[in-house]
Amino acid sequence: MRTSTLRASAACLALAVSSGSAFAKGDEQNLEKLGAFKRTDAPPMQRVEQGGKYADNLAKMLTRIKLPAGFKIELFAIAPDARHMAVSRNKGTVWIGTRKSTVWSATDRDMDHAADTVEEFSPSVKFDIPNGVCYSDDGFLFIAERNRVLMFPAAEFFMEGSDTVAVPIVKQGELIPPDEESYNHTARVCALGPDNKLYISLGQPHNVAPADKLALYAKWGIGGIIRMNRDGSEREVIATGVRNSVGHAFNPKDGSLWFTDNQVDGMGDEIPPGELNRMPETGMWFGHPYYGGGEIRTNEYKDQEIPAELAAKYVKPQVEMAAHAADLGMMFYTGSMFPAKYRNAIFSAQHGSWNATKPRGARVMVTYLDDEGNAASTEPFAEGWLTDDGYYLGRPVDVKQYIDGSILVSDDKAGAVYRISYEGN
Repeated sequence: MRTSTLRASAACLALAVSSGSAFAKGDEQNLEKLGAFKRTDAPPMQRVEQGGKYADNLAKMLTRIKLPAGFKIELFAIAPDARHMAVSRNKGTVWIGTRKSTVWSATDRDMDHAADTVEEFSPSVKFDIPNGVCYSDDGFLFIAERNRVLMFPAAEFFMEGSDTVAVPIVKQGELIPPDEESYNHTARVCALGPDNKLYISLGQPHNVAPADKLALYAKWGIGGIIRMNRDGSEREVIATGVRNSVGHAFNPKDGSLWFTDNQVDGMGDEIPPGELNRMPETGMWFGHPYYGGGEIRTNEYKDQEIPAELAAKYVKPQVEMAAHAADLGMMFYTGSMFPAKYRNAIFSAQHGSWNATKPRGARVMVTYLDDEGNAASTEPFAEGWLTDDGYYLGRPVDVKQYIDGSILVSDDKAGAVYRISYEGN
Protein backbone atom coordinates (compact mmCIF):
# COMPACT_ATOMS: atom_id res chain seq x y z
CA MET A 1 0.00 0.00 0.00
CA ARG A 2 2.77 2.37 0.94
CA THR A 3 4.76 1.55 -2.21
CA SER A 4 1.81 2.23 -4.48
CA THR A 5 1.17 5.51 -2.68
CA LEU A 6 4.77 6.61 -3.20
CA ARG A 7 4.58 5.65 -6.87
CA ALA A 8 1.40 7.64 -7.28
CA SER A 9 2.96 10.63 -5.55
CA ALA A 10 6.03 10.42 -7.76
CA ALA A 11 3.85 10.25 -10.86
CA CYS A 12 1.90 13.32 -9.74
CA LEU A 13 5.14 15.20 -9.06
CA ALA A 14 6.53 14.27 -12.48
CA LEU A 15 3.32 15.43 -14.12
CA ALA A 16 3.40 18.71 -12.20
CA VAL A 17 7.04 19.36 -13.14
CA SER A 18 6.33 18.44 -16.75
CA SER A 19 3.26 20.69 -16.85
CA GLY A 20 5.16 23.57 -15.23
CA SER A 21 8.01 23.23 -17.74
CA ALA A 22 5.54 23.10 -20.61
CA PHE A 23 3.78 26.20 -19.29
CA ALA A 24 7.07 28.07 -18.93
CA LYS A 25 7.99 27.09 -22.47
CA GLY A 26 4.58 28.23 -23.68
CA ASP A 27 5.06 31.58 -21.94
CA GLU A 28 8.44 32.03 -23.63
CA GLN A 29 6.91 31.19 -26.99
CA ASN A 30 4.13 33.70 -26.40
CA LEU A 31 6.67 36.42 -25.59
CA GLU A 32 8.50 35.67 -28.83
CA LYS A 33 5.25 35.96 -30.76
CA LEU A 34 4.27 39.17 -29.01
CA GLY A 35 7.66 40.71 -29.73
CA ALA A 36 7.17 39.89 -33.42
CA PHE A 37 3.62 41.34 -33.44
CA LYS A 38 2.10 37.90 -33.93
CA ARG A 39 -1.09 36.70 -32.29
CA THR A 40 -1.04 34.07 -29.53
CA ASP A 41 -4.74 33.08 -29.56
CA ALA A 42 -4.87 33.70 -25.81
CA PRO A 43 -8.32 33.53 -24.21
CA PRO A 44 -10.36 36.72 -23.81
CA MET A 45 -9.53 39.07 -20.96
CA GLN A 46 -11.34 38.57 -17.66
CA ARG A 47 -13.57 41.47 -16.71
CA VAL A 48 -14.48 42.35 -13.12
CA GLU A 49 -18.03 43.49 -12.37
CA GLN A 50 -18.03 47.04 -11.07
CA GLY A 51 -21.47 47.39 -9.53
CA GLY A 52 -23.76 45.26 -7.43
CA LYS A 53 -23.93 44.37 -3.77
CA TYR A 54 -20.17 44.20 -3.27
CA ALA A 55 -19.70 47.75 -4.51
CA ASP A 56 -22.56 48.90 -2.28
CA ASN A 57 -20.94 47.26 0.75
CA LEU A 58 -17.60 48.90 0.05
CA ALA A 59 -19.32 52.27 -0.24
CA LYS A 60 -20.85 51.72 3.21
CA MET A 61 -17.47 50.80 4.64
CA LEU A 62 -15.94 54.00 3.26
CA THR A 63 -18.32 56.10 5.37
CA ARG A 64 -16.12 55.10 8.34
CA ILE A 65 -12.97 56.66 6.88
CA LYS A 66 -11.87 59.87 8.61
CA LEU A 67 -10.34 62.60 6.45
CA PRO A 68 -9.44 66.27 6.94
CA ALA A 69 -12.26 68.73 6.36
CA GLY A 70 -13.21 69.20 2.72
CA PHE A 71 -12.01 65.78 1.56
CA LYS A 72 -14.11 62.78 0.55
CA ILE A 73 -13.37 59.16 -0.36
CA GLU A 74 -15.25 57.07 -2.92
CA LEU A 75 -14.90 53.71 -4.62
CA PHE A 76 -12.93 54.03 -7.86
CA ALA A 77 -12.61 50.38 -8.88
CA ILE A 78 -13.12 46.80 -7.73
CA ALA A 79 -9.85 45.01 -8.53
CA PRO A 80 -9.13 41.71 -6.74
CA ASP A 81 -5.87 41.68 -4.74
CA ALA A 82 -5.09 45.29 -5.76
CA ARG A 83 -1.51 46.26 -4.92
CA HIS A 84 0.76 48.83 -6.55
CA MET A 85 -0.52 51.16 -9.24
CA ALA A 86 0.61 53.24 -12.20
CA VAL A 87 -1.45 55.88 -14.00
CA SER A 88 -1.22 56.29 -17.77
CA ARG A 89 -1.04 59.61 -19.55
CA ASN A 90 -3.78 59.61 -22.21
CA LYS A 91 -6.72 57.41 -21.24
CA GLY A 92 -6.13 57.80 -17.53
CA THR A 93 -6.01 54.02 -17.26
CA VAL A 94 -4.78 52.73 -13.90
CA TRP A 95 -2.55 49.68 -14.08
CA ILE A 96 -2.91 47.59 -10.92
CA GLY A 97 -0.41 44.92 -9.92
CA THR A 98 -1.04 41.96 -7.63
CA ARG A 99 0.96 39.45 -5.64
CA LYS A 100 -0.62 36.66 -7.65
CA SER A 101 -0.59 36.27 -11.45
CA THR A 102 -2.78 39.09 -12.75
CA VAL A 103 -2.33 42.73 -13.72
CA TRP A 104 -5.53 44.75 -14.05
CA SER A 105 -6.28 47.79 -16.19
CA ALA A 106 -8.98 50.05 -14.74
CA THR A 107 -10.41 52.73 -17.01
CA ASP A 108 -12.92 55.50 -16.34
CA ARG A 109 -14.46 55.58 -19.81
CA ASP A 110 -17.27 58.06 -19.16
CA MET A 111 -15.13 60.35 -16.95
CA ASP A 112 -17.35 60.22 -13.86
CA HIS A 113 -14.39 59.55 -11.51
CA ALA A 114 -15.03 55.80 -11.24
CA ALA A 115 -13.74 52.94 -13.40
CA ASP A 116 -16.28 51.54 -15.84
CA THR A 117 -14.11 48.59 -16.86
CA VAL A 118 -11.53 46.60 -14.92
CA GLU A 119 -9.97 44.05 -17.22
CA GLU A 120 -7.16 41.52 -17.12
CA PHE A 121 -4.12 43.01 -18.83
CA SER A 122 -2.20 40.95 -21.40
CA PRO A 123 -3.47 37.45 -20.46
CA SER A 124 -1.16 35.96 -23.09
CA VAL A 125 1.69 36.57 -20.60
CA LYS A 126 2.09 34.34 -17.55
CA PHE A 127 2.91 36.74 -14.71
CA ASP A 128 4.65 35.72 -11.48
CA ILE A 129 3.93 38.18 -8.65
CA PRO A 130 3.55 41.23 -10.92
CA ASN A 131 3.37 43.63 -7.97
CA GLY A 132 5.53 46.42 -9.35
CA VAL A 133 4.03 48.55 -12.11
CA CYS A 134 5.35 51.89 -13.33
CA TYR A 135 4.66 54.07 -16.34
CA SER A 136 6.93 56.40 -18.30
CA ASP A 137 6.02 59.83 -19.61
CA ASP A 138 6.32 58.56 -23.17
CA GLY A 139 3.87 55.69 -22.71
CA PHE A 140 5.90 52.61 -21.70
CA LEU A 141 4.57 50.31 -18.98
CA PHE A 142 7.11 48.36 -16.90
CA ILE A 143 6.18 45.41 -14.70
CA ALA A 144 8.66 44.08 -12.12
CA GLU A 145 7.93 40.48 -11.12
CA ARG A 146 9.54 38.12 -8.65
CA ASN A 147 12.45 37.39 -11.01
CA ARG A 148 11.82 39.19 -14.29
CA VAL A 149 11.14 42.68 -15.64
CA LEU A 150 8.85 43.22 -18.62
CA MET A 151 8.43 46.31 -20.77
CA PHE A 152 5.17 46.97 -22.63
CA PRO A 153 5.60 49.64 -25.33
CA ALA A 154 2.33 51.38 -26.19
CA ALA A 155 0.50 49.49 -23.44
CA GLU A 156 -2.35 51.97 -23.57
CA PHE A 157 -2.84 51.35 -27.28
CA PHE A 158 -2.84 47.55 -27.01
CA MET A 159 -4.83 47.22 -23.78
CA GLU A 160 -8.14 46.42 -25.54
CA GLY A 161 -7.03 42.93 -26.58
CA SER A 162 -5.44 39.83 -25.06
CA ASP A 163 -2.19 40.29 -27.00
CA THR A 164 0.11 43.14 -25.99
CA VAL A 165 3.63 43.83 -27.19
CA ALA A 166 5.87 42.57 -24.36
CA VAL A 167 9.66 42.74 -24.10
CA PRO A 168 11.57 41.02 -21.26
CA ILE A 169 14.25 43.61 -20.51
CA VAL A 170 15.42 41.37 -17.64
CA LYS A 171 14.76 37.77 -18.57
CA GLN A 172 13.22 35.24 -16.23
CA GLY A 173 15.82 34.13 -13.67
CA GLU A 174 18.16 37.10 -14.20
CA LEU A 175 16.78 39.72 -11.79
CA ILE A 176 18.10 37.65 -8.87
CA PRO A 177 19.84 34.25 -8.78
CA PRO A 178 17.15 31.56 -9.24
CA ASP A 179 18.31 29.83 -6.04
CA GLU A 180 17.33 32.98 -4.14
CA GLU A 181 13.72 33.02 -5.37
CA SER A 182 11.38 33.05 -2.37
CA TYR A 183 7.73 33.38 -1.45
CA ASN A 184 8.68 36.05 1.10
CA HIS A 185 9.47 39.73 0.45
CA THR A 186 9.22 39.30 -3.33
CA ALA A 187 6.73 42.10 -4.09
CA ARG A 188 8.95 44.37 -6.21
CA VAL A 189 8.28 48.04 -6.86
CA CYS A 190 9.64 50.19 -9.67
CA ALA A 191 9.85 53.85 -10.67
CA LEU A 192 11.31 55.91 -13.52
CA GLY A 193 13.89 58.38 -12.24
CA PRO A 194 14.71 61.92 -13.38
CA ASP A 195 17.59 60.32 -15.31
CA ASN A 196 15.04 58.24 -17.29
CA LYS A 197 16.40 55.06 -15.72
CA LEU A 198 14.39 52.29 -14.08
CA TYR A 199 14.73 51.90 -10.30
CA ILE A 200 13.68 48.61 -8.63
CA SER A 201 13.64 47.60 -4.96
CA LEU A 202 14.64 44.03 -4.15
CA GLY A 203 13.53 42.82 -0.73
CA GLN A 204 15.64 40.14 0.92
CA PRO A 205 13.63 37.03 1.89
CA HIS A 206 14.65 36.64 5.55
CA ASN A 207 13.43 38.34 8.70
CA VAL A 208 17.09 39.16 9.37
CA ALA A 209 19.53 38.45 6.55
CA PRO A 210 22.08 35.76 7.57
CA ALA A 211 25.78 36.58 7.48
CA ASP A 212 26.58 33.99 4.83
CA LYS A 213 24.25 35.74 2.38
CA LEU A 214 25.41 39.34 2.81
CA ALA A 215 28.12 39.35 0.13
CA LEU A 216 25.84 37.75 -2.44
CA TYR A 217 22.99 40.10 -1.61
CA ALA A 218 25.22 43.18 -1.84
CA LYS A 219 26.45 42.05 -5.27
CA TRP A 220 22.93 41.63 -6.67
CA GLY A 221 21.21 44.41 -4.76
CA ILE A 222 18.98 42.00 -2.83
CA GLY A 223 17.99 43.91 0.29
CA GLY A 224 18.63 47.09 -1.65
CA ILE A 225 17.73 49.17 -4.69
CA ILE A 226 19.06 48.74 -8.21
CA ARG A 227 18.78 50.87 -11.33
CA MET A 228 19.22 50.16 -15.03
CA ASN A 229 18.59 51.64 -18.42
CA ARG A 230 15.11 51.15 -19.81
CA ASP A 231 16.35 48.31 -21.99
CA GLY A 232 17.78 46.49 -18.95
CA SER A 233 21.41 47.39 -19.64
CA GLU A 234 23.97 48.94 -17.27
CA ARG A 235 22.45 47.52 -14.11
CA GLU A 236 23.97 48.84 -10.89
CA VAL A 237 23.33 48.59 -7.15
CA ILE A 238 22.65 52.05 -5.72
CA ALA A 239 21.64 51.24 -2.12
CA THR A 240 22.15 48.39 0.34
CA GLY A 241 21.07 47.69 3.92
CA VAL A 242 17.38 47.84 3.00
CA ARG A 243 15.36 45.03 4.61
CA ASN A 244 12.24 45.12 2.42
CA SER A 245 11.21 48.31 0.66
CA VAL A 246 7.80 48.16 -1.04
CA GLY A 247 7.45 51.80 -1.99
CA HIS A 248 9.68 54.48 -3.46
CA ALA A 249 9.32 57.77 -5.34
CA PHE A 250 11.38 60.75 -6.46
CA ASN A 251 11.01 64.24 -5.04
CA PRO A 252 10.15 66.34 -8.12
CA LYS A 253 11.81 69.42 -6.60
CA ASP A 254 15.32 68.05 -6.05
CA GLY A 255 15.26 64.61 -7.71
CA SER A 256 16.12 62.74 -4.51
CA LEU A 257 14.89 59.18 -4.07
CA TRP A 258 12.73 58.39 -1.04
CA PHE A 259 11.57 54.94 0.05
CA THR A 260 9.72 53.12 2.80
CA ASP A 261 11.28 50.14 4.57
CA ASN A 262 9.69 47.46 6.73
CA GLN A 263 11.37 46.64 10.02
CA VAL A 264 12.39 43.34 11.62
CA ASP A 265 9.64 41.22 13.18
CA GLY A 266 9.70 39.34 16.46
CA MET A 267 11.31 42.04 18.64
CA GLY A 268 8.09 43.21 20.31
CA ASP A 269 5.00 45.19 19.42
CA GLU A 270 6.59 48.62 19.80
CA ILE A 271 10.07 48.12 18.36
CA PRO A 272 11.72 48.60 15.97
CA PRO A 273 10.16 51.52 14.09
CA GLY A 274 9.22 51.48 10.43
CA GLU A 275 11.13 53.80 8.16
CA LEU A 276 10.72 56.53 5.58
CA ASN A 277 14.14 57.14 4.03
CA ARG A 278 15.81 59.69 1.80
CA MET A 279 18.81 58.74 -0.32
CA PRO A 280 21.28 61.68 -0.36
CA GLU A 281 23.48 59.99 -2.97
CA THR A 282 23.96 56.57 -4.51
CA GLY A 283 25.98 53.86 -2.79
CA MET A 284 24.66 54.51 0.71
CA TRP A 285 23.87 51.88 3.38
CA PHE A 286 20.60 51.98 5.32
CA GLY A 287 21.30 49.72 8.29
CA HIS A 288 20.07 46.16 7.73
CA PRO A 289 20.89 43.61 9.11
CA TYR A 290 22.74 45.34 11.97
CA TYR A 291 19.78 47.63 12.61
CA GLY A 292 16.26 46.21 12.68
CA GLY A 293 14.58 49.59 12.10
CA GLY A 294 15.71 53.04 13.14
CA GLU A 295 18.80 52.51 15.29
CA ILE A 296 17.48 49.48 17.16
CA ARG A 297 20.09 46.73 16.86
CA THR A 298 18.89 43.28 15.81
CA ASN A 299 19.29 40.38 18.21
CA GLU A 300 21.30 38.47 15.63
CA TYR A 301 23.91 41.23 15.15
CA LYS A 302 23.74 43.25 18.38
CA ASP A 303 27.09 41.98 19.65
CA GLN A 304 28.90 42.55 16.36
CA GLU A 305 30.74 45.70 15.45
CA ILE A 306 29.39 47.37 12.31
CA PRO A 307 32.09 47.23 9.60
CA ALA A 308 33.75 50.61 9.11
CA GLU A 309 33.01 50.70 5.38
CA LEU A 310 29.28 50.35 6.13
CA ALA A 311 29.24 52.74 9.08
CA ALA A 312 30.81 55.42 6.88
CA LYS A 313 27.89 55.15 4.43
CA TYR A 314 25.07 54.84 6.98
CA VAL A 315 21.96 56.98 6.49
CA LYS A 316 19.42 57.39 9.28
CA PRO A 317 15.71 57.31 8.41
CA GLN A 318 14.02 60.65 7.82
CA VAL A 319 10.92 59.46 9.70
CA GLU A 320 10.51 56.67 12.24
CA MET A 321 7.01 55.33 11.72
CA ALA A 322 4.89 53.26 14.13
CA ALA A 323 6.42 49.83 14.66
CA HIS A 324 4.92 47.10 12.49
CA ALA A 325 2.46 49.39 10.74
CA ALA A 326 3.96 48.07 7.48
CA ASP A 327 4.66 51.20 5.45
CA LEU A 328 4.36 50.36 1.75
CA GLY A 329 3.53 52.53 -1.29
CA MET A 330 4.28 56.27 -1.37
CA MET A 331 4.13 59.29 -3.68
CA PHE A 332 4.84 63.03 -3.82
CA TYR A 333 1.79 65.20 -4.40
CA THR A 334 2.17 67.57 -7.37
CA GLY A 335 -1.48 68.31 -8.20
CA SER A 336 -3.51 71.47 -7.80
CA MET A 337 -6.75 69.99 -6.40
CA PHE A 338 -5.58 69.76 -2.77
CA PRO A 339 -4.87 72.80 -0.56
CA ALA A 340 -1.42 74.39 -0.94
CA LYS A 341 -0.06 72.81 2.27
CA TYR A 342 -0.08 69.41 0.58
CA ARG A 343 2.01 70.50 -2.41
CA ASN A 344 5.12 68.27 -2.59
CA ALA A 345 4.07 66.41 0.57
CA ILE A 346 4.54 62.63 0.75
CA PHE A 347 1.47 60.42 0.96
CA SER A 348 2.23 56.87 2.09
CA ALA A 349 0.17 53.77 2.87
CA GLN A 350 0.37 51.72 6.06
CA HIS A 351 -0.79 48.19 5.34
CA GLY A 352 -1.12 47.13 8.96
CA SER A 353 0.65 44.52 11.07
CA TRP A 354 0.34 40.79 10.50
CA ASN A 355 1.54 39.76 13.96
CA ALA A 356 1.37 42.62 16.49
CA THR A 357 -0.83 41.71 19.43
CA LYS A 358 -2.32 45.19 19.24
CA PRO A 359 -3.23 45.85 15.57
CA ARG A 360 -2.07 49.11 14.04
CA GLY A 361 -1.68 50.84 10.69
CA ALA A 362 -4.30 50.47 7.93
CA ARG A 363 -4.21 54.17 7.11
CA VAL A 364 -2.70 56.76 4.80
CA MET A 365 -0.06 59.06 6.24
CA VAL A 366 1.13 62.46 5.04
CA THR A 367 4.66 63.76 5.58
CA TYR A 368 5.47 67.45 5.08
CA LEU A 369 8.94 68.57 3.98
CA ASP A 370 10.89 71.65 5.03
CA ASP A 371 12.62 74.14 2.76
CA GLU A 372 15.73 71.94 2.62
CA GLY A 373 13.76 68.94 1.42
CA ASN A 374 13.87 66.99 4.68
CA ALA A 375 10.91 65.56 6.58
CA ALA A 376 9.41 68.12 8.96
CA SER A 377 6.35 66.33 10.37
CA THR A 378 4.15 63.28 9.75
CA GLU A 379 0.48 62.75 10.60
CA PRO A 380 -2.45 60.50 9.63
CA PHE A 381 -4.38 61.68 6.58
CA ALA A 382 -6.98 58.93 6.07
CA GLU A 383 -7.83 56.33 8.70
CA GLY A 384 -10.69 54.10 9.76
CA TRP A 385 -9.94 50.83 8.01
CA LEU A 386 -9.04 49.43 11.45
CA THR A 387 -12.01 49.00 13.78
CA ASP A 388 -11.89 49.76 17.51
CA ASP A 389 -11.91 46.04 18.29
CA GLY A 390 -8.90 45.39 16.06
CA TYR A 391 -10.44 44.12 12.84
CA TYR A 392 -9.10 45.23 9.48
CA LEU A 393 -11.86 46.38 7.14
CA GLY A 394 -9.21 47.13 4.55
CA ARG A 395 -5.44 47.23 4.14
CA PRO A 396 -4.04 50.12 2.11
CA VAL A 397 -1.08 49.22 -0.10
CA ASP A 398 -0.27 52.04 -2.48
CA VAL A 399 -1.04 55.72 -3.11
CA LYS A 400 -0.92 57.34 -6.55
CA GLN A 401 -1.95 60.70 -7.94
CA TYR A 402 -4.73 60.52 -10.52
CA ILE A 403 -5.01 62.65 -13.65
CA ASP A 404 -7.31 65.24 -12.04
CA GLY A 405 -5.17 65.82 -8.93
CA SER A 406 -7.10 63.46 -6.68
CA ILE A 407 -5.26 60.48 -5.16
CA LEU A 408 -5.95 56.78 -5.47
CA VAL A 409 -5.48 54.27 -2.65
CA SER A 410 -5.29 50.52 -3.31
CA ASP A 411 -6.52 47.91 -0.82
CA ASP A 412 -5.55 44.26 -1.25
CA LYS A 413 -7.89 42.97 1.45
CA ALA A 414 -11.04 44.42 -0.07
CA GLY A 415 -9.66 44.12 -3.59
CA ALA A 416 -10.43 47.73 -4.43
CA VAL A 417 -9.06 51.14 -5.35
CA TYR A 418 -10.47 54.26 -3.68
CA ARG A 419 -10.37 57.88 -4.86
CA ILE A 420 -9.82 60.75 -2.41
CA SER A 421 -10.76 64.18 -3.71
CA TYR A 422 -11.04 67.68 -2.24
CA GLU A 423 -14.21 69.76 -2.46
CA GLY A 424 -13.50 72.43 0.14
CA ASN A 425 -12.53 76.03 -0.44
